Amino acid sequence: MNQQHPHHPHDPNQPAWPPGGYGPPPQPPKKTNVGKVIGLGCAGVIGLVVLIGVIGVAMGGDGDKDDKTTSNAPATVPDAGRTADDLPKQDDAKATSSVTLKARKTSFSKSILASDSNYTSVLVTLTNNGDDPLDVNPLFFTITDTNGTKHTHELAADEQQIDTVKLAPGENISGTVTGKATFTPKYVTFTNGFLGDSYRANVS
Repeated sequence: MNQQHPHHPHDPNQPAWPPGGYGPPPQPPKKTNVGKVIGLGCAGVIGLVVLIGVIGVAMGGDGDKDDKTTSNAPATVPDAGRTADDLPKQDDAKATSSVTLKARKTSFSKSILASDSNYTSVLVTLTNNGDDPLDVNPLFFTITDTNGTKHTHELAADEQQIDTVKLAPGENISGTVTGKATFTPKYVTFTNGFLGDSYRANVS
């Protein structure tokens, strides 16, 4: 005896499942969150890269600013904060280290060796500030007048001529230096040993 199965209506737009019309209808595939996770991960990476870039630009800008400030900063002045009186003067340092020369006007004292009175004399004082003996000779001196003319010393023309001596450290000597002709002396120059250092003093 044949048993007939009940007839179930079938939607012509839907495929029969399972074949023969038996069993529950198929379930739609479940959506996973993998796409969302990947999307969020990419967004996080991109955000991190952007953040790092912003920080790098900010730090780079500050670094450039610091470099420019440093490069434009004035060089350190070793004597900054010191007054003009504290700084050594070249002439004073030179004179203090070896010789001090002073000169002032004086009258000519004619000696028996002078042919006439057409001479000009200057009274000089020389001090040895060095550590070694200093040779002094009248021929080591010259007089320059106000016109720029240099006059060599005239030996034995003035009775008060400076002597030829050797000054020990700390010693000094005074005497006259005399030039031929009448002129207005401007300064006197002493040269240590002709070819040594020269020292100049204005005539006061």
